[in-house]
Amino acid sequence: MTTELNGNPETPMSAESRWGVFGNSAFVVILVATSLSSVGLAMFDTASAWQMTSLDPSPRLVSAVQVATTLPLFLLTLPAGALSDVVDPRRLLIVAQVGIVAVSIAFAMVVSARLAGPTSLLATSFLLGIGGALSAPAWLLITPMLVPRPELDSAIAIDSASYNVARAIGPAIAGYAIAGLSIAAPFWCCCGGNLALLAALIWWRAPRRPTDTLPAERLISAMMTGVRYVRYSREMDATLIRSIAFFPFASAYLALLPLVARNEMGNGPEVYGQLMAAIGLGSIVATLALNWLKRRLDPNGLIALGTGGTIVALVLFAAARDPVVTIAASLVAGASSIIALTTFFVSAQVSLPEWVRGRGLALFLTVYFGALTLGSAVWGEVASVKGVPFALSAAAVGALIAMALTWRWRLQTGAALNLTPSMRWRAPAFLNRVANDQGPVLGVAEYVIDPKDKAAFLAVMRDIGLERRRDGAYAWHIFEDPDEVGKMIETFLVHSALELKYRQARVTMADQTMEDQASKFLKAPPSIRYLVAPERPPRPWRRRR
Repeated sequence: MTTELNGNPETPMSAESRWGVFGNSAFVVILVATSLSSVGLAMFDTASAWQMTSLDPSPRLVSAVQVATTLPLFLLTLPAGALSDVVDPRRLLIVAQVGIVAVSIAFAMVVSARLAGPTSLLATSFLLGIGGALSAPAWLLITPMLVPRPELDSAIAIDSASYNVARAIGPAIAGYAIAGLSIAAPFWCCCGGNLALLAALIWWRAPRRPTDTLPAERLISAMMTGVRYVRYSREMDATLIRSIAFFPFASAYLALLPLVARNEMGNGPEVYGQLMAAIGLGSIVATLALNWLKRRLDPNGLIALGTGGTIVALVLFAAARDPVVTIAASLVAGASSIIALTTFFVSAQVSLPEWVRGRGLALFLTVYFGALTLGSAVWGEVASVKGVPFALSAAAVGALIAMALTWRWRLQTGAALNLTPSMRWRAPAFLNRVANDQGPVLGVAEYVIDPKDKAAFLAVMRDIGLERRRDGAYAWHIFEDPDEVGKMIETFLVHSALELKYRQARVTMADQTMEDQASKFLKAPPSIRYLVAPERPPRPWRRRR
């Protein structure tokens, strides 16, 4: 998955080529390698799910394959997102890809030796999920490094199309390979794709990032900053709430489709591969029609369309007894999922400024994979007790109810905000030297307003309080001086002097507009000062040591 974020403004502009984006050799090599890897991964997913139906057809274990794949993505994507903002993403990708290659080759050898069991299959899916979790946020930063800015939109569209094509042809190839060759064939194809991607990453040399004048954030601090920003962003809150109302129910058919093909329809691996390919084909068709749909529907209408299509697909899967109906359901499911996922992803992207976009999108992916993990586990358990048709029907009803309950949260409202850095705020220059790690720092701002403007001023200040928290402050409060009419005092705490300096690059034009609105109510310029906690002396036991 790639997207336009954290683009390097210093990326050199290549000469105009009649081949457009394909005139960039680095982009072409990475595109071919990622396409081969995506085909191999699709074959692995198809073969592993089908193999579990042969080893143990219990719905609980079949759905556990999906759980084992997405659980590491849920647990590790956020730390990986913070890590990708701190270290070189190319090196992080190489390390993760080396692990993926080693695990995939080892499991292919186990399958070829006919030693694979449910435990080894789930363990392999889990380990590959760890590799995917470590590399997913870093891939979000790669495309802007491969092509100049004017060609970025074309590169993203081509990259998305290649991924969807790979997810369409990979399962079909895997199904026929299992039926015509052996269950080990798709796993070896996955190894080949992973090796091709590793070779491309080693060959490619990323452009140098601009050197930051401030020290890099520490990993834990970077994670906390990303979580804090999302927590106090109304736009991101709406995106995550609507995502939680969709993905747990949409995960039902992904977890139970192998059982639909084997038990409900009584067919072999080639039919299951065709169903997975139909899902990929549906996503391709929806991708091509997405611009047409956007001109006719707003983001909330697109989510309603995606949710409605998913509900229809779940009902068809529950009632299907022949391949034609199930393939139709797969087409609808693939189209609906790509419409919903794209709308959610864009809503998250436009809600995040550049400085926190990697971590914010990693948090969105964490919620996405967490919803898939929980949903797969729940629907596998329901299918074990009540049967596969009941579980799919219950998921359809749940998706409808969840959409109705969360409809008031609107998507992509952040598109109207200017989230570029304002660069108007300057970090304070202290007379005495203050170490970067010294803190906390107490900010105190005094305002004098007309008492009749009190309600309007406080309404703006509440929005400014959210902005302060998003940019690194905590324990924000606004007070009224009872001894002086119209005097308001704002206080907030920042963890350290370095965190206060980071705010210089974090204040956006939208934040500055809010502060300009507040200044219109002031009768005099505000008085702002910062107080720094003194350095703590070492504790007695540390002195002794």
